[in-house]
Amino acid sequence: MAVLNIYRDNYLISTDQSRLDISAIHRFLSTEAYWSLNIPREKMEKSIKHSLCFGVYRLDKQIGFARVISDFATIAYLGDLYILDAYRGKGLSKWLLEVIMGHPELQGLRRWILLTADAHALYKQFGWTEIADPAKWMELHNKSVYT
Repeated sequence: MAVLNIYRDNYLISTDQSRLDISAIHRFLSTEAYWSLNIPREKMEKSIKHSLCFGVYRLDKQIGFARVISDFATIAYLGDLYILDAYRGKGLSKWLLEVIMGHPELQGLRRWILLTADAHALYKQFGWTEIADPAKWMELHNKSVYT
C-alpha cells in the first residue's frame, strides 16, 4: 500500500509506519487514553503492525495518532485516535478524520465502526451515528485485560 503524506501549514499526516514514535504513542495510550490504560508495549506494537496507521506531526514531533483495522473491502474499525492536549482546538482531529475517511483504500466500505465515550459530536460531523439497532450487536469485552 502506498504511503500517504499530506501537509497543512506546519503539520503532516502520514501513513508511513517508519515515522511513528512508538514510545510517544505507547506513553499516551497506556497512561492517558481511557480505552487502553496500561496496555503493554508489545501488544500496542502488534496492533500497529497489523493496522493502517496515521501519524500526526508538527514539524518532526508526533502529536497525534489513529489506526484503522480493515479488510479494505467491506468494513473498517477506527481506533486509538488522539491529538495531544497542547494541540487540540486547532481542527487537527477533523483534518485527521478527513484524511482517514478519504484514504483511497478505505472507499466503498459497507460499514465503519468505532467506540467513543466522549467524542460523539466530532464523529457526527462526518456522518457517524449511534448504532441503529443495538440489539443486533454483541461483544466479548475483557475490561481488565491490561491490569
